[in-house]
Amino acid sequence: MHPSLLPRLHRHPWMDEQIEAFREQVRRYVAAELAPQLEGWRRQGYIPRQVWRPFAALGFLLPELDEAWGGAGASLAYQLVVQDELARAEMPANTAVHTIAAHYILDYGTEAQKQRWLPGLASGELLAGIAMTEPGCGSDLKALRTRARREGDSYLIDGAKTFITNGFTANLLVVAVRTGEAGSKGVSLIVLETEDLPGFSVGRRLEKLGQHASDTAELAFQGVRVPADHLLGGTEGQGFRQLMSQLPYERLLLAVPAAAIIERAVELTVEYTSQRQAFGQSVASFQNTRFKLAECATLAHVVRSFVNDCVQRLLDGTLDDEAAYMAKWWTTEQQCKVLDECLQLFGGYGYMAEYPIARLYADARVQKIYGGTNEIMKDLIARKLLG
Repeated sequence: MHPSLLPRLHRHPWMDEQIEAFREQVRRYVAAELAPQLEGWRRQGYIPRQVWRPFAALGFLLPELDEAWGGAGASLAYQLVVQDELARAEMPANTAVHTIAAHYILDYGTEAQKQRWLPGLASGELLAGIAMTEPGCGSDLKALRTRARREGDSYLIDGAKTFITNGFTANLLVVAVRTGEAGSKGVSLIVLETEDLPGFSVGRRLEKLGQHASDTAELAFQGVRVPADHLLGGTEGQGFRQLMSQLPYERLLLAVPAAAIIERAVELTVEYTSQRQAFGQSVASFQNTRFKLAECATLAHVVRSFVNDCVQRLLDGTLDDEAAYMAKWWTTEQQCKVLDECLQLFGGYGYMAEYPIARLYADARVQKIYGGTNEIMKDLIARKLLG
């Protein structure tokens, strides 16, 4: 957000000159190479996988991976800066899903699995998706029904997934399957290389309210045979624990874009209301407009301050799960609230898809749903409070 629109933010130790130089590099690349193509990607419903190869070549795709795996050995703050800048440019969260999948492999994969997949994920040769959600079970991973049956040196997978980000474009999937008994102890993660994989098929690319450049698909598994050594970590029944392990970082992958989009919405609205004339004066000169802009700018400042503090705590190893849940639900609630207020100040033009504020409004609604619904986040916080 333009410095003149907000009070000065506290400068945390992670916000050093190196990371600001990195931010500027990412911003320039996104503006020059990605943003001009975004409308075309929206119309076709996906971003081609090859788009991420040059992005990766500049070190932007997985900068937090060690150099041995093709990264730069940077802190997680660098990935969060990438997500910040992509969000400001209205880019969808495809690479956020990619980084989550990479971290599952990094943290829980065997040495052979890391060597097999991490370099390709860092270079953009591989684009990853995570196949968890199923028709009928939603966020309840303990109830998933996609089953992987051990048969010799292979697993045979049968089932279906839905709402899978990167489902159409990914060529590597981390798939949540049931390998054992009912409940969380029977859940495992298996990694699939999907190109020309017999029995695997991509169904419909789903039409969504927003995020039109992000492919979201249905997936089907009919007797898909996968080598047994593709079981993440090599031990069955660890999937639920593996999925729960990255919660603080994953929640910040939603909170950071929320902060960026709130700031962008305020910028757009200040610019529009200052120029737009109504009843012989600018819309910004009306007291109601000024009050609303002041409220939204205040929320932008508080959200960004909270998020920056959470990033510092993540890097320090002190960001607890409950604080991450709070960051996820509260920042996304404010994102939707501010966008609604800002869109209103655009009047009828705010409802037109050619205006960025309309697209940001539509794109924002899912933030309160994916990554764990906000209701689930509040319930998890309450469990800690009440014991």
